[in-house]
Amino acid sequence: MEAQCSGSRAATPPRGAVSVAIVLEMRELRQQLSLYVPRDASQDIEAVRTIVDPVQHRLIPAHVTLCREDELGDVSVWQARLKAIPFGPLTLSFGEPQTFSGHGLLLNCIAGEDSFRQLREYLLGSKEIRRQSPHLTLAHPRNPKAEGNSIETASRLPPRLQLTFPTLYWIEQERGEPWRILDSWKLSQALS
Repeated sequence: MEAQCSGSRAATPPRGAVSVAIVLEMRELRQQLSLYVPRDASQDIEAVRTIVDPVQHRLIPAHVTLCREDELGDVSVWQARLKAIPFGPLTLSFGEPQTFSGHGLLLNCIAGEDSFRQLREYLLGSKEIRRQSPHLTLAHPRNPKAEGNSIETASRLPPRLQLTFPTLYWIEQERGEPWRILDSWKLSQALS
């Protein structure tokens, strides 16, 4: 029997069918390795993020994603690598804000990408990994466009930001709630 829709009544899905929206909502757990902007360097960035995307600001601090959940694989393998990580703090420089995917706003990395890639290769145990360009997301296009979302607002930040990331974080998000820290590791000086 086919479900019919008349006027403003919603169609009844066939028994056992699951709405695509519900499936997306049910993606229960996401994990990644991230580099949070250190608190002493984040004030101006967070002030802009509060205006251009208060939803994203509430969910997660300003950060650079190092490894996404689909790359992490066996947790014990990369955790073992982190116990003897031969990398010091990672310094990245970011340029002027750019728009992406409609109302998304980000700062692309303009210096330090080679060190970022080397850290990813070390953690993932391979040089054959996908290319990922480091960036700071100021406003995410999946969130509703905020009233203050504009390139002009984002341009309140200096045209070049140099940030040093001393700590790597393993973080988790459950059902669209704010991300939480599962563990962290200091990036120490290079091992001899």
